[in-house]
Amino acid sequence: MSKPSRRPAADKPHLPLDEILQGDCLQRLESLPERSIDLIFADPPYNLQLQNELVRPNQSLVDAVNDDWDKFESLQAYDAFTRAWLAACRRVLKDDGTLWVIGSYHNIFRVGSLLMDLDFWILNDVIWHKSNPMPNFRGTRFTNATETLIWAQKARNQRYTFNYHAMKHLNDEKQMPNVWHIPLCSGAERIKVNGKKAHATQKPEALLYRVILASSNVGDVVLDPFFGSGTTGAVAKKLGRHFIGIERESAYVEVARARLAAIQPVPPDQHLWVTPSKRDQARVSFGTLVTAGYMDVGQVLYDKTRRYQAVVCADGTLLAGTFRGSIHKVAAHLLGQSAHNGWEFWYVERGGVLMSIDSLREQYRTAHK
Repeated sequence: MSKPSRRPAADKPHLPLDEILQGDCLQRLESLPERSIDLIFADPPYNLQLQNELVRPNQSLVDAVNDDWDKFESLQAYDAFTRAWLAACRRVLKDDGTLWVIGSYHNIFRVGSLLMDLDFWILNDVIWHKSNPMPNFRGTRFTNATETLIWAQKARNQRYTFNYHAMKHLNDEKQMPNVWHIPLCSGAERIKVNGKKAHATQKPEALLYRVILASSNVGDVVLDPFFGSGTTGAVAKKLGRHFIGIERESAYVEVARARLAAIQPVPPDQHLWVTPSKRDQARVSFGTLVTAGYMDVGQVLYDKTRRYQAVVCADGTLLAGTFRGSIHKVAAHLLGQSAHNGWEFWYVERGGVLMSIDSLREQYRTAHK
């Protein structure tokens, strides 16, 4: 489901656009207007509950997550914290907005349960498969090679943004699956201060690129209540979206501001940022192509393997044997399916080469703009 393009930034005067708000996320969320945010990406504390230092076989210490912000007195305390920030996010999220939360097995199931308790409607889970995961040095468990993202809308049956075609293009013209193979943040992308990681759980930009491209539009406002080193803001800026970051730790705020300041403004050409959707194009029926001479009565159409064929009738229907119907119904009948997209199924022969009838439809649209 997709939504129309958003209002320009001039119509959002009460929001601190493209700013990092330092402080507690709950307090800062209270300062934002109700129903003002298009998309939220949250990378909350995982509550890893590490009891001891992690040691490699060579006795060197693993640079694990042992920061104070990831420590909670109990699971009940963590649940109370999670419920509070999710409720605050729900208040500021637009009715047609969506929320992404990422976590590990330590917390994501608790987060999912609380999301449902708060009446969010879960659209997808997405598995981030790390192609270069940290090994399990003790050899006592499977290697933790995945994290889970939950994508949820504020209210069931509301319209929401999903840029299906953009994700399909990004995946070599195949539907984007819910398993994303993306390496951990490393190399030049990993921000370091005095030779040490600036943030223990910095996410790769490739991960946020998919999230933001899939579920927001140019000019939308993307909120990250746990901004960290600023990955969400960096990708939002590169994709022509606005961001609002909330971060408690002053050291992270400093890193994020420097990172964002180094990113150049995006070019103004909207064609670079907006993926055209066929839903937004003028409707052209198959009968229109026939009456306009793009297709002859009696013309034989084929599927791309030439296994099936049908003949064009004067009224824009197709005849396959004794079965007659629209390009969609005939394709579905031949395939033994309840429905099928005839625009993608049928081809016409031109100079010995098969040409999709959808390409003829595009020719018609171009000629009749």
